[in-house]
Order: sequence, then structure tokens, then C-alpha cells
Amino acid sequence: MSLSKKILITGGAGFIGSHVVRQFVLNYPNYHIYNLDALTYAGNLANLKDIEKSTNYTFIKGDITDEQFIVNLFQEYRFDAVIHLAAESHVDRSITDPLAFVRTNVLGTVNLLQAFKGLWQGSFDGKRFYHVSTDEVYGSLGETGFFYEDTAYAPNSPYSASKASSDHFVRAYGETYGMPYVISNCSNNYGPNHFPEKLIPLCIHNIINNKPLPIYGDGKFTRDWLYVLDHARAIDDVFHKGENAETYNIGGFNEWKNIDLVKELCKQMDGVLGRIDGTSEKLITFVKDRPGHDLRYAIDATKINKDLGWSPSVTFEQGLAKTIAWYMDNQEWLNNVTSGDYQKYYEEQYR
Repeated sequence: MSLSKKILITGGAGFIGSHVVRQFVLNYPNYHIYNLDALTYAGNLANLKDIEKSTNYTFIKGDITDEQFIVNLFQEYRFDAVIHLAAESHVDRSITDPLAFVRTNVLGTVNLLQAFKGLWQGSFDGKRFYHVSTDEVYGSLGETGFFYEDTAYAPNSPYSASKASSDHFVRAYGETYGMPYVISNCSNNYGPNHFPEKLIPLCIHNIINNKPLPIYGDGKFTRDWLYVLDHARAIDDVFHKGENAETYNIGGFNEWKNIDLVKELCKQMDGVLGRIDGTSEKLITFVKDRPGHDLRYAIDATKINKDLGWSPSVTFEQGLAKTIAWYMDNQEWLNNVTSGDYQKYYEEQYR
């Protein structure tokens, strides 16, 4: 991508999106970054307080499911590129309300594709639609093997099914209309600003407050873990150097069983809090497994490493230590999110 581009980043007030927005605002002063976010429960503008006054940054409150709003937005700003992260993302919520995931993840994505196609009318030189997706579209692995870019899709939850559908629509628009696109599928992210319904920030918060640490089933479900700042760098690389119509799997080369991850977290937290070793581990509580729980995800990230030169900067233990340090230094942020007070941030201006 050349200089002086107008780039729309959707979901930029969320966990991963906020780090991507910061990556682009700080490293590409000749780009203007437009952050579109609906500010639902997972959107938090406090995540971007440090860059909110940057001259190459604009926040726009809006919902990608609003078709006419999206069309008008593209006509007004004439975005050269889209980095699409806006999504409903929590598997448990998708089980109780699958239609919300269809509306946002499928219809919302198609609204963006339609607006992008309508704006540029086939004149796509220098344009790009980048769709950020998940490894969950591939389904579940056994004890061995990896997900590759050509692994067949086999989603098992309403969340992963909605993301698989959105991936297919992006490819379909590329094949049907010649729209230049790239897709990346990432493993589980962790790091600063993570909403505390997720495993790691939930456990950090509960350890601080001596509350139970809930673990599904027997705790042997295995995930590959990707430090969110490394993911933001990978998105930067894919956006600038990735080949059109290609998919890139982004993983952290960090497979951990949930129970082993939580024990490592407990060990590090005991050290940080000055507690006797094993204190926090006593808080572990096994709970009833959720429906359709995939046993194991593991990404082979050889392609992005070989073709684009990207690799993780930290091991999981190092990234976990950085994450814990951030939460300990930002307990006000954590308390505001868990209490719901974060939703008052800019309330008068944006709500």
C-alpha cells in the first residue's frame, strides 16, 4: 500500500482492534486511520486514550449491520482499504444468542463488502479488503496435527460458523467481482486490554480477588496462544506484504492445555502478589463443560514466517508475564470493565 491512504479499521475499540489501530496510527503517520466501532459491551475507547488526539486518527461510532449507514460512510470518506475486525467473538455468547453472531459477523461483513464494491466499481488498483478471522473455522484437532491454510472448514459452534461464512463471502466477492482481498486466521489472543470474560484476564482478576478460577471439563482442552501485540505486527505485515487472494494463518507456536496454562498463571501471580507458592492454584474449580467444545486448536504458521518474515517476539511465559504486569499496573481499567463503569467513557459524546 502506498502513502496517504484512508484506512477503515472496524472494531478498533475492541481488544485486538485497539492494538491494530495503535500499530497503524503510530507507525504510518501518512495514513489516516478511521476507527469504526459500535461500542457494544466489548468496545472500550479507554483502550485508545493514548492516541485519541493523533492528527491521523478519527473515531466513528457506528454499526456494521446498518446497511445504509455503511454505504453513506464509504461514500463520504472513500476508504482505500478496510481492515475488518468487528465481530461478536465469545463462543459462550454464540451458544445462547446465535442470531446476534449471524447479524454482525455475516450480514455486517457483507454490508462492508457491498459498500467497498459499490464505491470503487471495479477500479480496485491500490485497494485492499483485509478480513481478520479465526482458527476456529477449521473445527477441532485430535492430539496431533495442525491447521494449515488449505485445511477444510468444519466449524462446530455458532461463532465459528458465522466466521466461516464471512470468510467465504470475502473469497466470493474476490472471485466474483475481482475485489482484492486477504484473509488471516489467528489462534487465541492474549495480552493487555483483553475483556475479562476470557480465560486469562478472568483468572487474573479472580486471583487478585481470591475468587474461584473456573475451568471447563477436565481442563485438557488445548489452544495455541498468540500475544496480541505480535498479532498486530502480523496484521501489519499481511496488509502491506501479503499477496491478494491469499490466506495466512497466524499462530504463536504456544500450545497449552487450559489446566497447565492456569497453573502457570497461578504460579506467576503468586510471585507478583507475594503469596506462598500454590496459594492461587487452590482457587481452581472445574465446571460443567460447554456444548460443542473443540478439543484442540493448533496453527502451522510456516507460511507467514516464510513468505512475510513474521514470527512471534515472545514465548508464552514471557507474554504472560507482560500481560500480568499490564493488568497489575492497570487495575483501574480492569475494575472499570468488570463493574461496567467503562461504558461511561465518552458517554455523553457517543451514546
